[in-house]
Amino acid sequence: MMLDAKIPAGDLADKWDKYKEHAKLVNPANRKKLDVIVVGTGLAGASCAASLAEQGYSVKSFCFQDSSRRAHSVAAQGGVNAAKNYKNDGDSVYRMFYDTIKGGDFRSREANVYRLAQCSAQLIDQAVAQGVPFAREYGGYLNNRSFGGVQVSRTFYARGQTGQQLLLGAYQALMRQESLGKVKTYTRHEMLELVVVDGKAKGIIARDLLTGQIERHAANAVVLATGGYGKVYYLSTLAMGCNSSAIWRAHKKGAFMSGVSWIQFHPTCLPQLGEHQSKLTLMSESLRNDGRIWVPKKASDEREPKDIPEEERDYYLERKYPAFGNLSPRDISSRAAKERIDAGCGVGAMKNAVCLDFSKAIKEQGKEKIKEKYSNLFTMYEKINGINAYEQPMLISPAAHFTMGGLWVDYQLMTTIPGLFALGEANFADHGANRLGANSLLQACVDGYFVAPYTIPNYLADELKAEKVTTDHPAFEEAEQVVKAQLDRFLQSKGTLSADYFHKTLGKLLYDKCGLSRSKESLTQAITDIKQLRESFKNDLKITGDGTVNSELEKAGRVTDYLELGELMCYDALTREESCGAHFREEYQTPDGEAVRNDQDFCFVSAWEWKGSGAEEELHKEPLVFENVELAVRSYK
Repeated sequence: MMLDAKIPAGDLADKWDKYKEHAKLVNPANRKKLDVIVVGTGLAGASCAASLAEQGYSVKSFCFQDSSRRAHSVAAQGGVNAAKNYKNDGDSVYRMFYDTIKGGDFRSREANVYRLAQCSAQLIDQAVAQGVPFAREYGGYLNNRSFGGVQVSRTFYARGQTGQQLLLGAYQALMRQESLGKVKTYTRHEMLELVVVDGKAKGIIARDLLTGQIERHAANAVVLATGGYGKVYYLSTLAMGCNSSAIWRAHKKGAFMSGVSWIQFHPTCLPQLGEHQSKLTLMSESLRNDGRIWVPKKASDEREPKDIPEEERDYYLERKYPAFGNLSPRDISSRAAKERIDAGCGVGAMKNAVCLDFSKAIKEQGKEKIKEKYSNLFTMYEKINGINAYEQPMLISPAAHFTMGGLWVDYQLMTTIPGLFALGEANFADHGANRLGANSLLQACVDGYFVAPYTIPNYLADELKAEKVTTDHPAFEEAEQVVKAQLDRFLQSKGTLSADYFHKTLGKLLYDKCGLSRSKESLTQAITDIKQLRESFKNDLKITGDGTVNSELEKAGRVTDYLELGELMCYDALTREESCGAHFREEYQTPDGEAVRNDQDFCFVSAWEWKGSGAEEELHKEPLVFENVELAVRSYK
C-alpha cells in the first residue's frame, strides 16, 4: 500500500492556508445530521469535541475517568510554546519550525511541523481569551521562558500548572456545549473496539466501567485523542490508568502504527526509590532554566550532595554541550544522565539520580524570585521527599515519559482507515524521533482547536450522501462479540499471576533492552522474552472479581495490548539501523557517544500494518522529503 500524506502543493508557508481555502464545507443545516465520536477528553479531545459541537455537529465524548477534567493533560507542568517573539530575541515561525525539526533529529514531516509553529501564536490568544492565567511581566505583558533544545524564550507558562490551566479552558468549552445539548459525555467508559463498515470507521464498542455493560455507538467519523503509551514501561511519568488500547485496537482493524520505538525519557523526574512504586513523578523541565545539573566527579562518593565542594562537581551538560548546557534537548540530557549514573557517579539511596542545584540562581536572583517562578514545584518536591530544595539540590533521574510514535496520520490527521482521525499524542505526526519540551500541549491544542475543525468537515462533506450506519449493522454485532469473548477469556483464566505482574515484568524488560539505549543483541533477546511472556499471560493470568466493576479486568485488557505493542516497539527499533533522537542504537555512535544518523537508508517514517495474531507486521515507508531545511548532524555543542 502506498502511503499518501496528502500534503498540499506550494510553498511551505502557504500550505495550510491553501488547504483551508479549498477544504470542503458542510452547511449549518446539514451539520446537525452528522455524528462524531471523540474518544479522550484531554487537551486534544476536549478542544476537538467543543470545536466541532460549536460548529453544529452532534458529538459524543468518551473518557474512562470519572470526569473529563481528570485527563492526563493536567500533569503537564512547564509550559506551551508559541513563536510570538515577545522577548525580541530572534524568534519566528521559521525558527520554531527549524528547532522542532532539528529537535526531532530530522525524522518528522516538514509540512506538519510548520503548521504547528504557524498556529502556535493563535493558541496563546485563544487561551488568554478563555482565562488561562499565564505568567505576566510587571507591566502586564505575558512572560515566557526557555526550554530544552532552543536558544530563545518562547514557552508561555502558568507556574508549574500549565497543562491543568489549559485543560480547564478546554473543559469549560466542552461543558458549555454539553449544557447546550450538542455534546453528550460518557464518563467511566472505555473504548474496547473500533467498528469498521465498508472500510470506513463508523463507531466504537465501549464498556461502562461502573456496570460492566457493553455498549454500541455509531457515528459518521471517529476521533481518537487518547494520549501516548509510555505506561508500557510500567514505571513512567504517566498516571496508572493511561494505556494504549484505543489506538492498538484501531491498529488491529487496519490503522498503521508509526515510529513506535521513539520513546522519550524525561530528564527531570524523581528517581525510583523502591520496588513498591507504580509510577514516577515528573518535575518540570522549566527547572532547568535556573537549576544546574551535576554529579560528583568521584565515582561511589558517599557524601551528601550539599557537602560536596564546587571543585569536586561535574556539571556534565555544561561540559559536554556548552552552547545549550542545562537546556540541552531531553533525549541528549537523559542519555548523558544515564551515562554518568552507569559510570558509578549517581547519587541518592539507590545511586540512580543526579543533582539539580539552585544555589547559584538563588544567590544571583534571590530566593523570592525563584519562589515566584517555581514555588509549587519546590513544595511538591518537599512533600514527596521531605527535602527543602532551596537549601540543597533536588535529586532527579530520567524516566519514560512521552511517545513520539502513534497511529500514522496524513496531513489531515486521518489514519489509514477513512473516517478515523488521531489527535495529539495518539498520532505520530509532529515530533520526529524526539519531542522538544512544551511542544506537547501545543500539538494537542493545535490539533483540536485549529486543525481537526477543518479536516474532519472536509471528510464529512462526502458522508452526507452515504447511507447512515446504525448500531444494528452486522459489523457492530461482530465487534461486540470479539470484545465479549476476550473479557470472558480473562474471567475464566485459572492462573496465579496478576495483570500487574505481567505489566511490571514487561516494563523492566523494555527499560533494560529497549529503553534509553538499544542494541541488536538486546532487542533480539527482548522479542524472544516478550513472546514467552505473552504465552505465560495466556496461561498464567488470574483475574479476581466478576464482569461488573472490576479494575483487574480493565488492566488485563490493557496489558494484553501492551504485550503486543512492546513486541512491535522492539521490532521497529531492531529494523532501524541508526541512532536518531530518542532511538539510540549502541552500534551507531561516535567515539564520544553521540548519535550517528543514517539518512541514506532511514530517512523515512516507518508505518506498520497488522497482519494477524502471530504473524509479522508489514513495514510500509513514508519517505521524508526536506525541501526547506538541510539535513545536518544534530549538534548542541
